[in-house]
Amino acid sequence: MLTKKRIYTIASWVIVAWIAKVFLSSIPYKFSGHPDTMHIFSTIGSWMATTLSVDLGNFFAQYGAIVVGTAELATSLLLLSPLVLLLKDKMSGQNSAPLRAKIHVLGGLASSGIMAGAVFFHLFTPLGIEVLHEGKSDGGSLFMAAVSILILGLVLCVINLKLCAINLKQIKAE
Repeated sequence: MLTKKRIYTIASWVIVAWIAKVFLSSIPYKFSGHPDTMHIFSTIGSWMATTLSVDLGNFFAQYGAIVVGTAELATSLLLLSPLVLLLKDKMSGQNSAPLRAKIHVLGGLASSGIMAGAVFFHLFTPLGIEVLHEGKSDGGSLFMAAVSILILGLVLCVINLKLCAINLKQIKAE
């Protein structure tokens, strides 16, 4: 029978796998100057230039993809880093579950923070929910991925806070 701790742990890793897949699969687009990515960041940059600051808008249009891509890469590495601890635990018999849960709390918050920005830009700039570029539509897939990670990052945070509480109770009981 699966315990609550085991269910939370499995759910946590499923969420981590989804977030890392989405973030890491977008890295080549963000770092290569892909036309679709350039369209997205120049659209947002133009909006920023007219509503906030010309300099900020120009910076975002030119470097936004690299900044966001770097944040997504760092967050993916953070989320996946507990795999090293898990392997170490298997080899040494130690238990780093409390640390793994804390790392996933931080990774969930970082993921949600990044995607809160993406959701904002989809909803409140000319980018829109459905990105149109060169007569092609993404069908809203980028927006839906951003919303899913925004929500799942928060879920990851909450279930790992619960795992921290369970781990603390177990440590006190020992």
